[in-house]
Parts: sequence; C-alpha cells; structure tokens
Amino acid sequence: MPKVAVYNKEGATVGEITLSDAVFGAEVNPGLLHEVVQMYLANQRQGTSHTKTRAEVRGGGRKPWRQKGTGRARHGSIRSPLWRKGGVVFGPRTREFGWTMPKKMRRAALRQALSAKVKNGELIVVDSFELEAPKTREVAALLKNLNVEGKAFIVTAEEDTNIYKSARNIPGVRANAARNLNAYEVLAASKLVLTQDAVAKVEEVLG
Repeated sequence: MPKVAVYNKEGATVGEITLSDAVFGAEVNPGLLHEVVQMYLANQRQGTSHTKTRAEVRGGGRKPWRQKGTGRARHGSIRSPLWRKGGVVFGPRTREFGWTMPKKMRRAALRQALSAKVKNGELIVVDSFELEAPKTREVAALLKNLNVEGKAFIVTAEEDTNIYKSARNIPGVRANAARNLNAYEVLAASKLVLTQDAVAKVEEVLG
C-alpha cells in the first residue's frame, strides 16, 4: 500500500498516511485515461454555432429576373449561396458534441489518475484546512508553504464555499469536493492537494 506524508498548513510534516491500494495503487492504462479526457473536453463544447442554409434565410421568394433574354446569368433566387446575404453551404450547425462512457470506466479512470499522481509524487495530503471566510491570501499561503507552483487542485471532503471562492482568484488553482472529482481535473493539475478527510471520502466512494 502506498504511503505519503501528512503536512499541516505551515508545511511541516506531522505524520504519515497509508493509502488504499485499490484507489491509489491501481495500474495505469493510458488509453483509458485518454478516452476519458477526450470525453470531458467534448462535453465542455457548447455546439451553439449556427448558420442558415438557403432554405432558412429570409427572402428570395420569386425569380429575380426571367430565364432568357436579359444577357445576365440565370438565377432562381437572390438567397442562393452565390449571392450576398444568401444561404451558407456546409456551414456550422447547432449540434451536441458530448458523449458519455460507462460509469465503471469513469471510476476506473479516476482511480488510475489518482494512482498516477501518487507514483509521480504529485499528491500532497494536509491534516486539515478550513476558512471562516473567503481569504485568497490564506490559500496562497498554504500553497506556498507546501511548495506548490503552477496548476493546483485542492480537494476537500465536503463542499466548502469559502475555499472555493478563495482558490478561484488564483490563476491555475481550483478547489472542489471529493464527490465531484473527475479524472480530467486530477490529471490537469500539477499538484493534487487533499485533506485527510477528503482522502477518506475518496476511498469510501471508490474503494
């Protein structure tokens, strides 16, 4: 079973925790992680771009001029794609880009993402971290004490609005509850910071 050090808010080591082998010691399958990341990114796409075809654009009800005898090219509608303000050919249409995967695959990918963080030394466990009110400087101080730079993902056992509001003011830093974890956010962070309660919660859900 993997073991990691436990730190306090000041960055001092206060103990050690043994992690569940089923959750934090899984074998990593790059293909599955890639598929989950692709799914997550596809589900973020809005797909709201939309252009009108010649059947949808307004106007063009009658033939602009007679077929023969004018010396001009023949046309049947002023809303043809050839005309200014005409319809668009093969333009973007409103669509759903998102798709889903079986729950077992998503949970397996999350276990593998967490295991990869442990193996790469990118998982940090703190004994506890609470804020009485949103204070960005306290979250920044925590990350500085833990020597965390770049993208960081803070995970708490339950939803904590104060920590969430404080973390979102720091570029590249996110915070969320353990039950909302997904493989993409875990992999996207350079450092994953969990409270001890969050570790227990994750092992309870995924174990």
